[in-house]
Amino acid sequence: MHLVLIVAAAVYGAVAGLLVPRPLYRLSVAPDEPWRSDCPQGHPLTGPAHGWLGTARCPACPEGQRRFTVRPAPVAAGVAVVCGGLAAAVGYRPELAVWLLLVPLGLLLAGVDRAVNRLPDVLTLPMAGGAAGLLGVAALLPHSAGSWSRALLGGVVLGGAYLLLFVISPNGMGFGDVKLAPTLGIALGWYGWDVLFLGAFAGLLLGAVYGVCLLITRRAGRKTGLAFGPFMILGAGAGLVLGALGAS
Repeated sequence: MHLVLIVAAAVYGAVAGLLVPRPLYRLSVAPDEPWRSDCPQGHPLTGPAHGWLGTARCPACPEGQRRFTVRPAPVAAGVAVVCGGLAAAVGYRPELAVWLLLVPLGLLLAGVDRAVNRLPDVLTLPMAGGAAGLLGVAALLPHSAGSWSRALLGGVVLGGAYLLLFVISPNGMGFGDVKLAPTLGIALGWYGWDVLFLGAFAGLLLGAVYGVCLLITRRAGRKTGLAFGPFMILGAGAGLVLGALGAS
């Protein structure tokens, strides 16, 4: 039966991943620019949710020019692998549904940050509230393996830690990272303080190593902006998997 859960989670991830490229394209703009409302060829984006939901194709474009800038197949495969891996680690516990909902949103945020060094409030702020509320529901269901009160405290602690880093070094830490931190703290805190520390430290370490590599290879300077969100999300994902395995 566990295999059925893994396959179902992977299929869900593949479908959800196919929906990521469109909002990724629309959100990947500079802070002073409005969200994109047209495809790369200039056709208005239409469909469910005012054109935010849909595949990475524009029906009005000729064949061969319908795709947006991001290819959907690799994204769908990546989300499927992550969702399947989480299902394997978490098993039949109610918090799995929360993690599966957060995965495509986390990947979307990572993609936007990598593209334009920006973590939009339209995603980070609702994610924090949604994660807190849904984990509160999960805590009421049988077989949950975490603590809702600790999750909320984890969001406050990690958010506060990143706010402190931003105050100390505003040039080295974006405020979007500060607003992403509560969501990750809520998720990691669900499984324990050790998981919170591990996931947060992994994100910082990965970002630092990447930055050093860029400096060594002279692909960036000391004042070059670094998209730190993807490393925060990757570290948190690793922490969640280890936390879920430890709670088994």
